[in-house]
Amino acid sequence: MLFDVIKATILGVVEGLTEFIPVSSTGHLLLMQQFFGFGDDAFGKSFAVLIQFGAILALLSIYSVRLWHLATGMFSDPQARRFIIGVLLAFLPAAVIGATAYKFIKEVLFNPWVVCFSLIAGGAVLLWVDQLNLKPRFHEATRFTLPMYFIIGVAQCLSMVPGVSRSGATIVAAMLLGADRRAAAEFSFWLAMPTMAGAFAYDLYKDHGQLSHSNLVIIAVGFIVSFICAWFVVKTFLGYVSRHGFTLFVWWRVAVGTLGLIALALGL
Repeated sequence: MLFDVIKATILGVVEGLTEFIPVSSTGHLLLMQQFFGFGDDAFGKSFAVLIQFGAILALLSIYSVRLWHLATGMFSDPQARRFIIGVLLAFLPAAVIGATAYKFIKEVLFNPWVVCFSLIAGGAVLLWVDQLNLKPRFHEATRFTLPMYFIIGVAQCLSMVPGVSRSGATIVAAMLLGADRRAAAEFSFWLAMPTMAGAFAYDLYKDHGQLSHSNLVIIAVGFIVSFICAWFVVKTFLGYVSRHGFTLFVWWRVAVGTLGLIALALGL
């Protein structure tokens, strides 16, 4: 039992710290499963889905006031209504592709080799975009054009390849389309709300039979740790990237991907 609690704590930390930064939380959890056996059983797979809900709630708690203003203003405020439509447009591609390609994604793409290569390649793309001499035209995530929202949503679908990173794909697309770093990063938060909630609901529907009341303590530990770590990341991430860019995340991706490839090549 104690070892299960320790595993739940570690997985909660990994999920919470990596879900909203461009390093791929799914990729990190898969590598932990590969090399440490964390979550390699049926319950472990559904547990990873449940602790993701802790990260979702952390994001929703921080944005609760703004969400309330959007909800109450959507019928009277054209700007609020337009932004809600934009988020839904961005969410649509992932909803369609995720539902239709779910089996292929889980059975073929969820592979540690894919994760490692994607981490390195995605890091290279993120570094390239971060160092471009871009001239941002959008400084608020709520002010993007409707076609821009949809294109960002299409780019997000690349993150169905584990290791690419949902936030990374969203941020790169937004910056290439004219958003500054902060606005691009913040829209990745907004888009995470329906995307993560939808993925959570769909995965829970698929795996609910693997859960039992005997695992409630372990689930609670992972959930709480994930919530706390994600809350800290969401509160600090926008300020950090505004000042420092994405270089730290690039080198983290490259280091984890490279070490993972070496370990896989050695048969570890």
